[in-house]
Amino acid sequence: MKLKLLLLCILVSAVNYKPLAQSFNNLPVTTQKAPLHGKHWMAITGKPLAATAGAMVFNKGGNAVDASCAMLAATCTMFDVLSWGGETQALIYNPKTKKVIAINALGVAPTGATADFFKEKNMNYPPQYGPLAAVTPGTPGGLMVMLAEYGTMSLKEVLAPAMQLAEGYPIEAQTANSFERSKETIKQWPYSKTIFLPHLGEKREAPVAGEIFVQKDLLATLQKLVETEQQALKKGKSRKEAIYAAYDRFYKGDIAKEIARGTQEQGGLITEKDLANWKVITEEPLSVNYKGIEVYKMQQWTQGPVMLQALNMLEQMDLKAMGFNSAKYIHTLYQVMNLTFADRDFYYGDPYFAPEEPIKGLLSKEYAKERVKAINWERNDTKTGPGDPYPFEGKTNPYKDYLKQWSQAANTTYTSPLSEDYLNQVFLGTTSVEAADKEGWVVSITPSGGWNPACIAGKTGIGLSQRMQSFVTDPKENPYNVVEPGKRPRVTLTPTLALKDGKPFLSFAVQGGDTQDQNLLQFFLNVVEFGMTVQEATEAPNINTDQLWLSLGGEDRKPKYGNMLLHDSTPPYVRKELQGMGYRLRFDDRTSGPINAIYFDWKHGSFWGGSSNHGEDYGIGW
Repeated sequence: MKLKLLLLCILVSAVNYKPLAQSFNNLPVTTQKAPLHGKHWMAITGKPLAATAGAMVFNKGGNAVDASCAMLAATCTMFDVLSWGGETQALIYNPKTKKVIAINALGVAPTGATADFFKEKNMNYPPQYGPLAAVTPGTPGGLMVMLAEYGTMSLKEVLAPAMQLAEGYPIEAQTANSFERSKETIKQWPYSKTIFLPHLGEKREAPVAGEIFVQKDLLATLQKLVETEQQALKKGKSRKEAIYAAYDRFYKGDIAKEIARGTQEQGGLITEKDLANWKVITEEPLSVNYKGIEVYKMQQWTQGPVMLQALNMLEQMDLKAMGFNSAKYIHTLYQVMNLTFADRDFYYGDPYFAPEEPIKGLLSKEYAKERVKAINWERNDTKTGPGDPYPFEGKTNPYKDYLKQWSQAANTTYTSPLSEDYLNQVFLGTTSVEAADKEGWVVSITPSGGWNPACIAGKTGIGLSQRMQSFVTDPKENPYNVVEPGKRPRVTLTPTLALKDGKPFLSFAVQGGDTQDQNLLQFFLNVVEFGMTVQEATEAPNINTDQLWLSLGGEDRKPKYGNMLLHDSTPPYVRKELQGMGYRLRFDDRTSGPINAIYFDWKHGSFWGGSSNHGEDYGIGW
């Protein structure tokens, strides 16, 4: 019966699809993928099987938090873009309190991870891959805290789909081929080699598409969590207490012991004490009001406030009059994003460590007005740098000397061509999870870390995060984000919720490193300013700026001043006008990571779901 129901909901989505005759700016629009519709619930994520996991949990009576945890577990088990040892950041709308909650489940730098440690190894940044790139695992803790505090189901029920996947599932071509491409790196780590390359010595050492991919060690780890929960329940513990018993086994028990041992064996720094001391933090999110819409983001340990700063600036302009993706509109977006990302690059960091970031100043409307004055409306500004938000908090900037050095560095225009390694960072790793239910629970997650090639932590099956690379070692680059034991790196990961008239309006997120808030900003404006549906907005052409410091990658992280990615469909006259303004253009048929989104249609009492027309991202509604 449950299988019939699941097939029916997929069929309903397909039958409902018709090419949309709606338009924006008088241009007819047809989406390549069907928009999703649902009355009871919506589940969208980066893999079809993972979206199915969410649907399975909904069909068993779970709420949106239960379903999002099931999707998170499933995507982590399917490995190419994230793993169980990565990090999770989530926004949850609680219909009981009518408030948005932020879940900070980002790992921290381990014992011994200092700027001097990496400098002694001749590294300007921690490495891209391997055990020295790992912060402590955050996703398991984040999942269990969300489930315990806001879900309704047991860990056993929520992890069941992921455990079935770990027993063996038919691997997709995208994942299988990524293992094959990365096999020389994977072979550096013995536990990774065993899992990802089952055909060692053959011409193709990774699995082939459709082959049953088995992860015995990961399955054993997940079974330990479930066993611990079930034993606690038998002893009379509550649902919440039983889940936290499993949490303690992961971070303080035999699982933690093997993570630490296996990491250190391969040259990493994570200790048992690092794992035991780490905690998930439930936070107040940051928000701004854009024309009556409250937009919520994670705090400044993510890049999320970039979008909030940009909205404060763009609110002062008539974007609709400029015309969608006109040269003037593109130029405006590019200049605003350059200013906000310059602030991100210099001022964002872990708010639980000194120095304190000037986030109140950065998000003030008055500061936004001051930043708008800096825009050159005729040409690209290659001297873009951080502003000074401190006066807007009534304070004096303690790092004025560093700001002067930034200004001098901005006089250098980097004209070298973009390397393949640089371009590979643009849409690297990560996925998104969006879920909503008729009771009013809404969840937006951008989990990441432990993407392929991942170093497996001993016999746990847990792929370690690579997020340490987002730290800096030179305070002149960002005094708030210098690597330090126990500290969280400033990450690119950035789920989003928006409320209108006190009710959920949009839930949306995307993968793609530094491009995430660029893409999400444009998605939001597509809906709010240009009247697109969520599906139209996910598929619409985006622009991307390279005029920022990369958060991921090798040693070449400098801004590429004037470099812009445009969609292949950009008209010749727009290209010519932009080139005349000093831009160096490149083109692609993909100009964003896969955007996933839910729109709340309160007039009709239903959900609209959108999922980008590239990648494997997929949604199911009922």
